[in-house]
Amino acid sequence: MELRQLRYFVAVAEESHFTRAADRLRIAQSGLSASIRALERELGADLFRRSTRQVRLTPEGRALLVEARRALAASDAAREAVAAVQGLLRGSLSIGSLQCLHAVDLPAVLAGFVQSHPGLDIRLRHGGSGELVEQVREGRLDLALVSRPAHEPDDLVVAPLSSEPLVLACAPGHPLAASGKVRLEALRGERFVDFPPDWGTRTRADEALASAGVERHVALEVTDVHSLLDLVGNGLGVALVPRSFSLKTTRVRFLELADPVPMWETVAVSGAPGGAAGAALLEEIYHASR
Repeated sequence: MELRQLRYFVAVAEESHFTRAADRLRIAQSGLSASIRALERELGADLFRRSTRQVRLTPEGRALLVEARRALAASDAAREAVAAVQGLLRGSLSIGSLQCLHAVDLPAVLAGFVQSHPGLDIRLRHGGSGELVEQVREGRLDLALVSRPAHEPDDLVVAPLSSEPLVLACAPGHPLAASGKVRLEALRGERFVDFPPDWGTRTRADEALASAGVERHVALEVTDVHSLLDLVGNGLGVALVPRSFSLKTTRVRFLELADPVPMWETVAVSGAPGGAAGAALLEEIYHASR
Protein backbone atom coordinates (compact mmCIF):
# COMPACT_ATOMS: atom_id res chain seq x y z
CA MET A 1 0.00 0.00 0.00
CA GLU A 2 1.45 3.35 -1.08
CA LEU A 3 0.78 6.83 0.23
CA ARG A 4 -0.13 7.83 -3.30
CA GLN A 5 -2.91 5.25 -3.30
CA LEU A 6 -4.20 6.55 0.02
CA ARG A 7 -4.25 10.13 -1.31
CA TYR A 8 -6.19 8.97 -4.34
CA PHE A 9 -8.60 7.02 -2.15
CA VAL A 10 -9.25 10.01 0.16
CA ALA A 11 -9.86 12.29 -2.81
CA VAL A 12 -12.48 9.94 -4.28
CA ALA A 13 -14.11 9.52 -0.86
CA GLU A 14 -14.35 13.28 -0.35
CA GLU A 15 -15.56 14.05 -3.86
CA SER A 16 -17.88 11.00 -4.13
CA HIS A 17 -16.96 11.00 -7.81
CA PHE A 18 -14.01 9.65 -9.80
CA THR A 19 -13.99 12.42 -12.42
CA ARG A 20 -14.03 15.23 -9.85
CA ALA A 21 -11.34 13.47 -7.83
CA ALA A 22 -9.16 13.07 -10.91
CA ASP A 23 -9.59 16.77 -11.74
CA ARG A 24 -8.69 17.69 -8.18
CA LEU A 25 -5.58 15.49 -8.27
CA ARG A 26 -4.76 16.58 -11.84
CA ILE A 27 -4.33 13.02 -13.08
CA ALA A 28 -6.10 10.92 -15.71
CA GLN A 29 -9.27 9.25 -14.51
CA SER A 30 -8.10 5.93 -15.92
CA GLY A 31 -4.97 6.06 -13.78
CA LEU A 32 -7.01 6.97 -10.69
CA SER A 33 -9.46 4.11 -11.26
CA ALA A 34 -6.62 1.64 -11.80
CA SER A 35 -4.94 2.75 -8.56
CA ILE A 36 -8.15 2.32 -6.56
CA ARG A 37 -8.77 -1.12 -8.07
CA ALA A 38 -5.22 -2.16 -7.16
CA LEU A 39 -5.76 -0.95 -3.60
CA GLU A 40 -9.02 -2.93 -3.37
CA ARG A 41 -7.28 -6.08 -4.64
CA GLU A 42 -4.53 -5.65 -2.07
CA LEU A 43 -7.00 -5.21 0.78
CA GLY A 44 -9.35 -7.89 -0.48
CA ALA A 45 -12.42 -5.65 -0.19
CA ASP A 46 -14.50 -3.24 -2.24
CA LEU A 47 -13.98 0.29 -0.92
CA PHE A 48 -16.70 1.99 -2.97
CA ARG A 49 -20.16 1.24 -4.27
CA ARG A 50 -20.09 2.61 -7.81
CA SER A 51 -22.98 3.98 -9.87
CA THR A 52 -23.18 6.08 -13.03
CA ARG A 53 -23.76 9.25 -10.98
CA GLN A 54 -21.62 8.91 -7.87
CA VAL A 55 -19.65 6.55 -5.68
CA ARG A 56 -20.28 5.79 -2.01
CA LEU A 57 -18.03 4.30 0.61
CA THR A 58 -18.64 0.73 1.73
CA PRO A 59 -18.26 -0.11 5.45
CA GLU A 60 -14.71 -1.23 4.65
CA GLY A 61 -14.10 2.07 2.86
CA ARG A 62 -15.35 4.10 5.84
CA ALA A 63 -13.01 2.19 8.13
CA LEU A 64 -10.06 2.81 5.81
CA LEU A 65 -10.87 6.52 5.43
CA VAL A 66 -10.16 7.27 9.09
CA GLU A 67 -6.83 5.46 9.04
CA ALA A 68 -5.87 6.81 5.60
CA ARG A 69 -6.30 10.39 6.82
CA ARG A 70 -4.20 9.62 9.88
CA ALA A 71 -1.47 8.02 7.77
CA LEU A 72 -1.38 10.99 5.37
CA ALA A 73 -1.31 13.44 8.29
CA ALA A 74 1.62 11.53 9.82
CA SER A 75 3.44 11.57 6.49
CA ASP A 76 2.91 15.32 6.15
CA ALA A 77 4.10 15.82 9.74
CA ALA A 78 7.29 13.89 8.99
CA ARG A 79 8.02 16.13 5.99
CA GLU A 80 7.29 19.24 8.05
CA ALA A 81 9.65 18.08 10.81
CA VAL A 82 12.54 17.84 8.35
CA ALA A 83 11.62 21.18 6.80
CA ALA A 84 11.47 22.78 10.26
CA VAL A 85 15.04 21.67 10.97
CA GLN A 86 16.02 23.39 7.72
CA GLY A 87 14.26 26.58 8.86
CA LEU A 88 11.34 26.12 6.47
CA LEU A 89 7.67 25.38 6.85
CA ARG A 90 6.01 23.96 3.75
CA GLY A 91 2.98 21.95 2.80
CA SER A 92 -0.51 22.69 4.10
CA LEU A 93 -2.09 23.46 7.45
CA SER A 94 -5.82 23.04 8.01
CA ILE A 95 -7.35 25.00 10.87
CA GLY A 96 -10.84 25.02 12.35
CA SER A 97 -12.24 27.84 14.43
CA LEU A 98 -15.37 29.02 16.10
CA GLN A 99 -17.01 31.82 14.17
CA CYS A 100 -16.77 34.27 17.08
CA LEU A 101 -13.35 33.81 18.68
CA HIS A 102 -12.51 36.42 21.30
CA ALA A 103 -9.49 34.62 22.80
CA VAL A 104 -7.22 35.68 19.93
CA ASP A 105 -7.37 37.85 16.82
CA LEU A 106 -7.01 34.88 14.48
CA PRO A 107 -7.01 36.84 11.17
CA ALA A 108 -4.12 38.98 12.43
CA VAL A 109 -2.20 35.92 13.67
CA LEU A 110 -2.71 34.11 10.36
CA ALA A 111 -1.64 37.18 8.36
CA GLY A 112 1.67 37.34 10.21
CA PHE A 113 2.13 33.58 10.05
CA VAL A 114 1.58 33.45 6.28
CA GLN A 115 4.00 36.32 5.79
CA SER A 116 6.66 34.48 7.81
CA HIS A 117 6.03 31.16 6.05
CA PRO A 118 5.01 31.90 2.44
CA GLY A 119 5.54 28.28 1.38
CA LEU A 120 2.75 27.08 3.66
CA ASP A 121 -0.80 26.67 2.33
CA ILE A 122 -3.24 27.75 5.08
CA ARG A 123 -6.82 26.46 5.04
CA LEU A 124 -9.49 27.69 7.46
CA ARG A 125 -13.04 26.55 8.13
CA HIS A 126 -15.67 27.62 10.67
CA GLY A 127 -18.02 25.28 12.51
CA GLY A 128 -19.36 24.12 15.84
CA SER A 129 -17.02 22.78 18.50
CA GLY A 130 -18.22 19.18 18.28
CA GLU A 131 -17.93 19.11 14.51
CA LEU A 132 -14.43 20.64 14.50
CA VAL A 133 -13.08 18.33 17.21
CA GLU A 134 -14.31 15.33 15.22
CA GLN A 135 -12.55 16.65 12.12
CA VAL A 136 -9.28 16.88 14.09
CA ARG A 137 -9.79 13.29 15.19
CA GLU A 138 -10.37 12.21 11.59
CA GLY A 139 -7.22 14.00 10.41
CA ARG A 140 -9.16 16.51 8.29
CA LEU A 141 -7.97 19.37 10.52
CA ASP A 142 -4.56 19.83 12.10
CA LEU A 143 -5.75 22.26 14.75
CA ALA A 144 -9.10 23.57 16.01
CA LEU A 145 -9.89 26.53 18.27
CA VAL A 146 -13.08 25.57 20.08
CA SER A 147 -14.86 25.61 23.42
CA ARG A 148 -13.65 23.01 25.89
CA PRO A 149 -15.33 19.65 25.21
CA ALA A 150 -17.54 18.34 27.99
CA HIS A 151 -15.61 15.06 27.78
CA GLU A 152 -11.99 15.59 26.78
CA PRO A 153 -10.88 13.08 24.12
CA ASP A 154 -8.03 10.80 25.13
CA ASP A 155 -6.63 10.64 21.61
CA LEU A 156 -6.23 14.42 21.16
CA VAL A 157 -4.26 17.19 22.85
CA VAL A 158 -6.38 19.89 24.51
CA ALA A 159 -4.59 23.11 25.51
CA PRO A 160 -6.34 26.03 27.28
CA LEU A 161 -6.37 29.49 25.69
CA SER A 162 -8.79 31.64 27.69
CA SER A 163 -11.74 31.62 30.06
CA GLU A 164 -14.62 34.05 30.56
CA PRO A 165 -17.99 34.02 32.31
CA LEU A 166 -21.33 33.47 30.66
CA VAL A 167 -23.75 36.41 30.92
CA LEU A 168 -27.44 36.86 30.21
CA ALA A 169 -28.28 38.67 26.96
CA CYS A 170 -31.76 40.20 26.73
CA ALA A 171 -33.59 43.03 24.99
CA PRO A 172 -33.42 46.47 26.67
CA GLY A 173 -37.17 46.30 27.31
CA HIS A 174 -37.08 42.86 28.93
CA PRO A 175 -38.33 42.71 32.57
CA LEU A 176 -34.89 41.50 33.72
CA ALA A 177 -32.99 44.28 31.89
CA ALA A 178 -33.04 46.57 34.92
CA SER A 179 -31.80 43.86 37.30
CA GLY A 180 -28.40 43.63 38.86
CA LYS A 181 -27.01 40.11 38.91
CA VAL A 182 -29.47 37.52 37.63
CA ARG A 183 -29.95 34.10 39.18
CA LEU A 184 -30.39 31.23 36.76
CA GLU A 185 -33.61 30.24 38.53
CA ALA A 186 -35.12 33.52 37.30
CA LEU A 187 -34.95 32.22 33.72
CA ARG A 188 -37.65 29.59 34.18
CA GLY A 189 -40.28 29.95 31.47
CA GLU A 190 -38.12 32.20 29.28
CA ARG A 191 -37.88 31.64 25.54
CA PHE A 192 -34.24 31.13 24.48
CA VAL A 193 -32.21 31.88 21.38
CA ASP A 194 -29.19 29.61 21.00
CA PHE A 195 -26.80 27.75 18.70
CA PRO A 196 -27.14 24.10 17.53
CA PRO A 197 -26.70 21.38 20.18
CA ASP A 198 -23.09 20.48 19.29
CA TRP A 199 -21.85 24.07 19.67
CA GLY A 200 -19.83 24.75 22.80
CA THR A 201 -21.80 27.72 24.13
CA ARG A 202 -25.06 25.75 23.78
CA THR A 203 -23.57 22.83 25.69
CA ARG A 204 -22.27 25.06 28.49
CA ALA A 205 -25.60 26.90 28.80
CA ASP A 206 -27.48 23.57 28.89
CA GLU A 207 -25.20 22.32 31.67
CA ALA A 208 -25.52 25.52 33.73
CA LEU A 209 -29.31 25.65 33.53
CA ALA A 210 -29.69 21.93 34.21
CA SER A 211 -27.53 22.24 37.33
CA ALA A 212 -29.86 25.04 38.51
CA GLY A 213 -32.89 22.86 37.88
CA VAL A 214 -34.13 25.05 35.03
CA GLU A 215 -35.75 23.30 32.08
CA ARG A 216 -35.62 25.58 29.07
CA HIS A 217 -37.12 25.89 25.62
CA VAL A 218 -34.83 26.88 22.74
CA ALA A 219 -37.33 28.42 20.35
CA LEU A 220 -34.89 30.00 17.89
CA GLU A 221 -31.73 28.21 16.75
CA VAL A 222 -29.10 30.03 14.68
CA THR A 223 -25.57 29.39 13.40
CA ASP A 224 -24.00 32.83 13.69
CA VAL A 225 -23.45 35.31 16.51
CA HIS A 226 -24.89 38.37 14.80
CA SER A 227 -28.20 36.66 14.08
CA LEU A 228 -28.43 35.52 17.70
CA LEU A 229 -27.85 39.05 19.00
CA ASP A 230 -30.30 40.55 16.49
CA LEU A 231 -33.03 38.15 17.61
CA VAL A 232 -32.34 38.84 21.28
CA GLY A 233 -32.24 42.60 20.70
CA ASN A 234 -35.66 42.45 19.07
CA GLY A 235 -37.17 40.74 22.09
CA LEU A 236 -37.57 37.28 20.56
CA GLY A 237 -35.78 35.51 23.39
CA VAL A 238 -32.91 35.60 25.84
CA ALA A 239 -29.52 33.87 25.62
CA LEU A 240 -26.62 32.80 27.79
CA VAL A 241 -23.47 33.88 25.96
CA PRO A 242 -19.79 34.55 26.66
CA ARG A 243 -19.22 38.05 28.07
CA SER A 244 -17.12 39.02 25.03
CA PHE A 245 -20.29 39.01 22.91
CA SER A 246 -21.13 42.34 24.60
CA LEU A 247 -18.45 43.99 22.46
CA LYS A 248 -20.41 43.25 19.28
CA THR A 249 -23.61 45.25 19.80
CA THR A 250 -25.18 48.12 21.76
CA ARG A 251 -28.74 46.93 21.09
CA VAL A 252 -28.67 44.16 23.69
CA ARG A 253 -28.51 44.36 27.48
CA PHE A 254 -25.91 42.07 29.07
CA LEU A 255 -26.34 41.11 32.73
CA GLU A 256 -23.97 39.29 35.05
CA LEU A 257 -25.08 36.00 36.54
CA ALA A 258 -25.14 35.35 40.28
CA ASP A 259 -22.80 32.79 41.85
CA PRO A 260 -21.90 30.17 40.91
CA VAL A 261 -21.07 31.85 37.60
CA PRO A 262 -20.79 29.37 34.70
CA MET A 263 -17.55 29.80 32.75
CA TRP A 264 -16.86 29.36 29.04
CA GLU A 265 -13.38 28.17 28.07
CA THR A 266 -11.64 28.38 24.71
CA VAL A 267 -9.09 25.67 23.95
CA ALA A 268 -6.86 24.53 21.12
CA VAL A 269 -7.37 20.90 20.07
CA SER A 270 -4.77 19.10 17.99
CA GLY A 271 -3.82 15.58 17.05
CA ALA A 272 -1.07 13.76 18.88
CA PRO A 273 1.60 14.22 17.75
CA GLY A 274 1.02 17.42 15.81
CA GLY A 275 3.05 18.56 12.83
CA ALA A 276 5.73 21.25 12.92
CA ALA A 277 3.51 23.81 11.18
CA GLY A 278 0.66 23.26 13.64
CA ALA A 279 3.03 23.54 16.59
CA ALA A 280 4.51 26.77 15.21
CA LEU A 281 1.07 28.31 14.68
CA LEU A 282 -0.04 27.25 18.14
CA GLU A 283 2.95 29.09 19.62
CA GLU A 284 1.88 32.24 17.75
CA ILE A 285 -1.69 31.81 19.04
CA TYR A 286 -0.49 31.39 22.64
CA HIS A 287 1.63 34.52 22.33
CA ALA A 288 -1.23 36.55 20.88
CA SER A 289 -3.74 35.37 23.49
CA ARG A 290 -1.62 36.44 26.45
